Amino acid sequence: MDEVLAKAFNPGNIRANAAYQAAKRHVIIDPVTRLEGHGKIDIFLDPKGEVERAYLQVPELRGFEVFCRGRPAEDMPQITSRICGVCPTAHHMASTKALDDLYRVEPTGAGRKIRGLVYHTFMLEDHALHFYVLGGPDFIVGPEAPPAERNIVGVIGKVGLEAGRRVIDTRRRLRELIAYFGGKVVHPVLGLPGGVSKALDPQELPKFRQLAADGLDFALWTLEIFRKIVLGSTEYVEMIHSDAFTHKTCYMGMVDAENRVNFYDGDLRVVDCLGREVCKFPVARYREFLAEHVEPWSYMKFTFLKSRGWNGFVEGPDTPVYAVGPLARINAADAMATPNAQAAREEFFKILGGRPVHHTLATHWARVIEMIYAAERMVELVADPEITDPKVRRIPSEVPSEGAGAVEAPRGTLIHHYQTDARGLVTMANLIVATGHNAARIAMSVERAAKGLIHEGRVTEGLLNKVEMAFRAYDPCLGCATHSLPGHTPLKVRIHDQRGGLLRELVRE
Repeated sequence: MDEVLAKAFNPGNIRANAAYQAAKRHVIIDPVTRLEGHGKIDIFLDPKGEVERAYLQVPELRGFEVFCRGRPAEDMPQITSRICGVCPTAHHMASTKALDDLYRVEPTGAGRKIRGLVYHTFMLEDHALHFYVLGGPDFIVGPEAPPAERNIVGVIGKVGLEAGRRVIDTRRRLRELIAYFGGKVVHPVLGLPGGVSKALDPQELPKFRQLAADGLDFALWTLEIFRKIVLGSTEYVEMIHSDAFTHKTCYMGMVDAENRVNFYDGDLRVVDCLGREVCKFPVARYREFLAEHVEPWSYMKFTFLKSRGWNGFVEGPDTPVYAVGPLARINAADAMATPNAQAAREEFFKILGGRPVHHTLATHWARVIEMIYAAERMVELVADPEITDPKVRRIPSEVPSEGAGAVEAPRGTLIHHYQTDARGLVTMANLIVATGHNAARIAMSVERAAKGLIHEGRVTEGLLNKVEMAFRAYDPCLGCATHSLPGHTPLKVRIHDQRGGLLRELVRE
């Protein structure tokens, strides 16, 4: 039996997995919850009930990089925004920036500032979504609360009806700003090479200035909630610091010329687990520094630092594994670019023992700091007189060939790279999304949490939710991360009779 069970380290080994289940040594979380896309976790126990291996599997596959070929490049901001209904603005903006590069056109000042206003509004709204709806219930309601309560309804029950109303109302107003410029909030029609499609009517400016001020108050209020509920709980603080939720890897984020966090524009900077700079490069050179690895048990690709080479899911000073997202951005940068966010960042590092912070669950705290930064940038942008300039676009005149663009999506660095023929038809599209950058660290986090929490075969629903918390901190989007796969798709088809008996199995490796 043990020889058969040993083969189960590959989740695709159906026979071994069945043997594990028969021996009550295979635990499956399917589907994983409160994230975008579909995934499942396979946990394999040894004869003593300890965790031998754990995998986050992503069984869905989508083909955006393939069916974008042959499409007009100017359609890409609309096509790629359909990858995800939660973060379409991130894909839309990264794609638009790639078109700027493709057509060698610089946006006008007003066009650039409108993009910035829309994008920081989106970042504030999306981070609020994760904090209160996706990840927050684990802390606000409790990781072992009944599943029916670990949601926005449970959060409202904990923070109060008025607080819940404030969350919903603030997100609604933020989304209305995005819809004002983009026509709609889910798949905005805003970005064009060289600028945007709509100017800001000066008569609307007072409303948006009030929204920005209210957004900052909301972000600072959210930090107070975090301090009270999470930092005020010894149990939660111990969980954040625990080995089950800690990894020493590299970190990558976009920074400005002064190495401060920037969501919209700048170079990509990587630091190692000691906080030392490894490299810094413009997005156009990403292929010199980043590479992708595949595993047979997932449709996600695992991005790593090319100079270090892939040597597995390892951590430490020489690891090729890096993370992106709120925690990574704060670790990779030297400062925040706005005063309240910088003060919150200093408090973050002071309490957690200095930079860099390696505690995965601290990502939620970093996300709140970024909410403050996004709101402060909104305040700055609506105070800039150039934002109401009617000249919102510069028309391209160059023949397209190749272009790359990047933004910091809520989940981390997002890269779009296109090549076209002289007519502007796409011949190659490459998208490296935040969850792809994070894939290796997420896999490590799921296994580390499972090994740290499950012992002697004791498995409870609450413990399994804590394992899910290991990936939920990254706010992964699996629909974004499984957009392409080299070669043909592995396929397994099982044919059953009317009683459920297996008649035949067809396998394409």
